[in-house]
Amino acid sequence: MSEFILVMFFAFALGTIVGSFLNVCIYRIPAEKSIVSPPSSCPACGHRIRWFENVPILSYLFLRGRCSACRLNISLRYPAVEALTGLLFVLTFYYFGFSSATVVYMVFVAALVVITFIDLDHQIIPDVISLPGILVGFASSFFIPWLTWYDSIFGILLGGGSLLAVAWIYEKLTGREGMGGGDIKLLAMFGAFLGWQAVFPVIFLASLAGTLVGVPLMLVQKGDTRLAIPFGPFLAVAAIVYLFWGQMLIGWYLGLL
Repeated sequence: MSEFILVMFFAFALGTIVGSFLNVCIYRIPAEKSIVSPPSSCPACGHRIRWFENVPILSYLFLRGRCSACRLNISLRYPAVEALTGLLFVLTFYYFGFSSATVVYMVFVAALVVITFIDLDHQIIPDVISLPGILVGFASSFFIPWLTWYDSIFGILLGGGSLLAVAWIYEKLTGREGMGGGDIKLLAMFGAFLGWQAVFPVIFLASLAGTLVGVPLMLVQKGDTRLAIPFGPFLAVAAIVYLFWGQMLIGWYLGLL
């Protein structure tokens, strides 16, 4: 039991370290800046962040959420992203243990964290993540016993093709674009990592979550059906739910039938 707790703590710590780097990606990728250099600094005063001010979560608590130089508030998002990534790494290790799948899906969930927050901020899903992600997902199929390379290929085609068809039909019916190309490429990436079997459950879960969130928002906005809500975060959450609990949910649903 103590060894299990120690391993989970290590997985969480690793996740927070990766999450610290993901914060850099979330900020710099939309701005088309290098994620490697220059080193991190305060966006307000330019103070170069020292190593002991950059310890995930702990530095934020030690500094009481303020820059050590100008004392302006540091966004709570930084430790939140670190903690979220740590939790996702713990779940990944818990479900996949010491295996190649753990490494693959740690990369996968890390990419989803970056995509989610960039889409929330800018309503874009960067090709620099989704397109290489398709290739990485396909290559990973050779290292995951239950994911064959043809499941991955079919997943790419079905994932991208299904949303492309939905977007085309929506545009023909309404005369306006309802889904960006980024969502299409993102679902193709999901198909590469998870296989074709995941595509429709992910679309269903994302659509359900989007409806539960979108309808109340439209009511608040007095029925504005053109309210722009990024779909990428819902797809990302649905993919994570499927990754960890998909088979259980499918079994539960089939049991109801």
